[in-house]
Amino acid sequence: MAYAITRTCCNDASCVSVCPVNCIHPTPDEPDFGRTDLLYIDPAACIDCGACADACPVDAIFPVDRLTGPDAVYGDLNRDWYRDHPTDHAWGAPVFPRSLPTGLDLGTGPLRVAVVGTGPSASYTAQALLRTTGAEVTMLDRLPVAGGLLRHGVAPDHQSTKRIAESFASVFHDPRLRVHLNVEVGTDLDHAELAAHHHAVVYAVGAAADRRLDVPGEDLPGSLPATTFVRWYNAEPTVPADAVALGAGTGPGAERAVVIGNGNVAVDIARILLTDPDRLAATDIADHALTALRRSPLREVVLTARRGPEHAAWTTPEFLALTRLPGVEVVVDDRPEVRAALAAAPEGSGAALLAGLPLERLDGAAPPRPGRRIVLRFHAAPVELLGGERVEAVRLTGADEPLRAALVVRSIGHRGVPLPGLPFDEATASVPRRGGRVLDPATGRPLPGTYLVGWAKRGPSGGIGANRACAEETVRALLDDAVAGTLPHPAGDRRAFDRLVRTRRPDALGLRHLRAIDRAERARGEATGRPRVKLPTVPALLAAARR
Repeated sequence: MAYAITRTCCNDASCVSVCPVNCIHPTPDEPDFGRTDLLYIDPAACIDCGACADACPVDAIFPVDRLTGPDAVYGDLNRDWYRDHPTDHAWGAPVFPRSLPTGLDLGTGPLRVAVVGTGPSASYTAQALLRTTGAEVTMLDRLPVAGGLLRHGVAPDHQSTKRIAESFASVFHDPRLRVHLNVEVGTDLDHAELAAHHHAVVYAVGAAADRRLDVPGEDLPGSLPATTFVRWYNAEPTVPADAVALGAGTGPGAERAVVIGNGNVAVDIARILLTDPDRLAATDIADHALTALRRSPLREVVLTARRGPEHAAWTTPEFLALTRLPGVEVVVDDRPEVRAALAAAPEGSGAALLAGLPLERLDGAAPPRPGRRIVLRFHAAPVELLGGERVEAVRLTGADEPLRAALVVRSIGHRGVPLPGLPFDEATASVPRRGGRVLDPATGRPLPGTYLVGWAKRGPSGGIGANRACAEETVRALLDDAVAGTLPHPAGDRRAFDRLVRTRRPDALGLRHLRAIDRAERARGEATGRPRVKLPTVPALLAAARR
């Protein structure tokens, strides 16, 4: 019986390289790689060896005959992809990791690279450097704990996705790695100081800002960006426990939330708001968020989108998971243009996923009807947020009456933020770059020894696994520059940099502190049958680290 890849696929292609018959596509060298919701196994070519399942870092691959419940559909999805994308599974030319020539003289000993960030893109970068070269790597993070979006962005009910952290275990145990946590580049240290102690600096800082609606009332209490909400339920220590109020509304909208946007983050937020808290209690969700959700009066979440269902931004796996949420009904707001789009939707399209869902006209001026439900509302762009002391309603295009709601979460995408010491284009909200190299905007030439990876490099697109190929491209560029002799020679050595960090930030943490925090959180979780209970504040993290 063939294997199939299911909804937790991270797209990092670990499975592709171990398949003996090349039956997993798209591969990293194919045009569709990075554009599909997940990778697919051809059931006609699969020899049932199970190598892909062993290699998968997120436990997403199973024999088709073992798929049950919500995952049963993935056998058909894997098979149908090859109906539309026939392939002969021919092997391409072998690709070998870039490395450094033996005896390469860098003028100051081994290659030293600073990586700003500790999330997936940073970890893939460090992994590529440590596996293929003799480089010494220093990772820095503004928070007292590592993980980036893997810790503070992935929804708590996606525990299998978080398992990808296990594939980075060798990175954080490598003797050539040093970690400085609770150190902010741009405040405690600047780019020039990093460059003075390293041959190269790689920025893996993501796209930290939310896009704004630019409508009246956007900043009313009760209206918040998606990043705040996601960090709140993931115990990001800079977001306080009272940053989100789930029971502060009054009137007919007191039991309704509106999420503006319909990408995967918006879907995550809707799902977390309506999932039975007893199910979330088995995850690593923040304690304060779990308490708030247990007390929450919210029973209805409206996902709004300015375009039609044919342009929905969610991925197929995330949407299918939403429709199978126990005790929650998913309906489509009934409008003529939506009915027309659904009738015209081709088989296998995003809009076709909505076939079979109930069509109901939403009365936004009235309280939600009994039960818990998610309403998908299309062709509805926000015009204004209304309220006195806090948000009470959203005025949408194509609606006669405002949509009453006690909570509005804005999930319309992310944008980059300026990095101190690097050029920045305000129009595109990005650092000028090409192939991972940071460019001088005046000359268009690369700035020596300065690189980007992840969302900071390619913009806010692609999931966790997409960072692997992204990191490999940046590392190739860095090593090409090392061989070409264009990397600067740092004046300071590694020990001098450690002294500089301790001087600037006496409460900086290292690897032993990170392990102490991990032990403390796991011990708290073990006492309550959870994978971990996160420490939610900087003082709590520092205290655990020092024990």
